[in-house]
Amino acid sequence: MTDFTGLRAVVTGGGSGIGLATAMLLARRGAAVACLDLNPGDVPDPLLGIVADVSDAESVTAAVDRAADHLGGLDVLVNNAGIGAQGTVETNPDEEWHRVFDVNVLGVVRTARAALPHLRLSPCPAIVNTCSIAATAGLPNRALYSATKGAVLSLTLAMAADHVREGIRVNCVNPGTVDTPWVRRLLAAAADPEAEEAALRARQPTGRLVTADEVAAAIVHLAGPDSLSTTGTALAVDGGMHGLRLRPQP
Repeated sequence: MTDFTGLRAVVTGGGSGIGLATAMLLARRGAAVACLDLNPGDVPDPLLGIVADVSDAESVTAAVDRAADHLGGLDVLVNNAGIGAQGTVETNPDEEWHRVFDVNVLGVVRTARAALPHLRLSPCPAIVNTCSIAATAGLPNRALYSATKGAVLSLTLAMAADHVREGIRVNCVNPGTVDTPWVRRLLAAAADPEAEEAALRARQPTGRLVTADEVAAAIVHLAGPDSLSTTGTALAVDGGMHGLRLRPQP
């Protein structure tokens, strides 16, 4: 498919995992794509890698402007950059709360703020934010992370309302547990990695982890020309975790 031919996209956190999978799919569908990341050096051709820190306003503004200049404009912004956190409200110190909110929530704000002047010049602008099942389901030991993703969900809806009359669509995807380098690092640090992975698989009704490519497909669908009437929507890609309540198997 070449339905993105002529379109220009920026993907934050595009150096690995969901971000890289999204950038590669956009490129295969015909888009010109810039990956903004702290370490974008390994992104393959034809992707453009640009160093950016979404926790720094000057860094992200300069990177978005550079991407738009190189690509000749901007039609799609994928806000995917984020960091994880484990713990209850008792275990994460204030400094970590500030840090994770700074990246996961204000990072979206800073990047969108930088991109909006360019998106307003596009005939079909779209923003897609990577949210999480943690925004809508209570997960143990994820208080801080869940709070940031709840904020991203609310921010997505507010942005959609703010910019719908400008023709800028804003949606988000809510992945379940995705098989990414970050999750693999968590598993490696667990006391029993095999048991921990089995528990993560078991809490998703499909019985397996979500793949980065599956999340990328959802992001690209929301960003694309087939979704021109879709805005203010959260698309779950979680193996049914958000809504299905299966009975235990006999």
